[in-house]
Amino acid sequence: MQLIFSAGSILIIVLWGILSPTSLSTVFDAALSTTTRNFGWLYLWVVLALVIFSLFLATSRYGDLKLGNEDDEPEFSLRSWFAMLFAAGMGIGLVFWGVAEPISHYITPPPGFIAGTPDAANAAMRYSFFHWGLHPWAIYGVVALAIAFFQYRRGGAVLISESTSALPWAPIRRMSGLFNVLAVIATAFGVAASLGMGALQINSGLQAVFGLPVGKVSQVGIILVTTALFVTSAVSGVDRGIKMLSNFNMVVAALLALTVFLLGPTVGIIDTLTTTLGAYLSDFVRMSLRMTPFRDDQWVGGWTLFYWAWWISWSPFVGLFIARVSRGRTIREFILGTVLAPSLAAFLWFSIFGGTALHMEIWQGAPIAEAVKHDVSTALFTMFGVMPLGQVMSVVATLLVMVFFVTSGDSATLVLGIMSTGGNPHPSARVKVIWGVLVAGIAVSLLLAGGLKAVQTATIVFALPFTVVILLMAWSLWRAICEDWSAQQRQERELRRRVREITSK
Repeated sequence: MQLIFSAGSILIIVLWGILSPTSLSTVFDAALSTTTRNFGWLYLWVVLALVIFSLFLATSRYGDLKLGNEDDEPEFSLRSWFAMLFAAGMGIGLVFWGVAEPISHYITPPPGFIAGTPDAANAAMRYSFFHWGLHPWAIYGVVALAIAFFQYRRGGAVLISESTSALPWAPIRRMSGLFNVLAVIATAFGVAASLGMGALQINSGLQAVFGLPVGKVSQVGIILVTTALFVTSAVSGVDRGIKMLSNFNMVVAALLALTVFLLGPTVGIIDTLTTTLGAYLSDFVRMSLRMTPFRDDQWVGGWTLFYWAWWISWSPFVGLFIARVSRGRTIREFILGTVLAPSLAAFLWFSIFGGTALHMEIWQGAPIAEAVKHDVSTALFTMFGVMPLGQVMSVVATLLVMVFFVTSGDSATLVLGIMSTGGNPHPSARVKVIWGVLVAGIAVSLLLAGGLKAVQTATIVFALPFTVVILLMAWSLWRAICEDWSAQQRQERELRRRVREITSK
């Protein structure tokens, strides 16, 4: 029933976007305006609360609880585990925005900064760290932890609704089926947003390397080809398809970053990382709660709120996928692996790519800002064009985006299949194919309805109802952790008492 309802709802929107893209764009724009105007504050408060909650769990006594039985061991090695969660979490986004976002903020800075100044450059890097650091990974981490906790410690089904089972309110339990449907719809649109951006950048990469025309025809063709690839990968299973692709991605991404680090302004990159990390930590709370109530400015809505909504819409997908590969790890290890480690990796990535791009724009007159104004998907390849081995790096980056595309789609079809079949951890190949086609259809319809802007708009709108679900999941998780910790302490006290009785005889 969940499969029919959620897939049917998504199919209606897909057909709407293909048959009447202008109408879909108009409706989504109106919904976006209402959402950001009335509920922007909610996104900010919820995400900051999740950051605080996740860091508290990692440093508290509850961090010793294991996701599973005490003798359970992790199924995947630390390297493969990190590679899979990182590739599923934000692989395409990092490649797409690694250059484009810092340059975008430099030429159109946050309120209070003057475009093209050193202060704007510093703010550009600081907000890039902010948008890709602790906040998104805390969303993923808390959702994934809730799913894993109830699945592995309490034997629940692999469903979002199971993560609210510790709440004492009967009305919430009766609405649990709706939570699963909301998770499926949010996931489908969140993944489609990434796939749409991936198609834009693959198109720009193929244009830079092979001269393929940039346009909707090319982008739709790219989506169709890559969809065939990730659906094929999905039916091969997580142990083979996703694990192999994720490990390959991590190696290629690391080699590309190392190449840019060595060929770019190496000392400048290190200085950028050092300065920006200090500024990020110093301004953490102010950036986390920043709105613009006394100025007519759309910057926060276009960037921060979009990102928070994007991460929220991705969270059921990434959360369920991370939970799927995280059995046997402690809460502390889980939080360190899903929040702190990926944040540090994102800081390094933006320091290398964003720092290099800003250095070339400011000191070498590279036309990267002009490229961003024209088409943000070309920013990375424009930077490569003025670097040694630029053509080679463009080929590698295009390949990297394609593999990230396949990895994200591969993971998404698995997760959507699980959520829409009542928590079946091994959905049939037919179900995976259905979801692969539907996600690709969303990406195509949104591109036809307005390109990147339509993708962003849909993400913010569909993430709003799931924000409330995440709050319920976090509260349920806290109750369950406290209950299990107390039970474990009682068992340990009873064991010590019995040992004392035996030894005293």
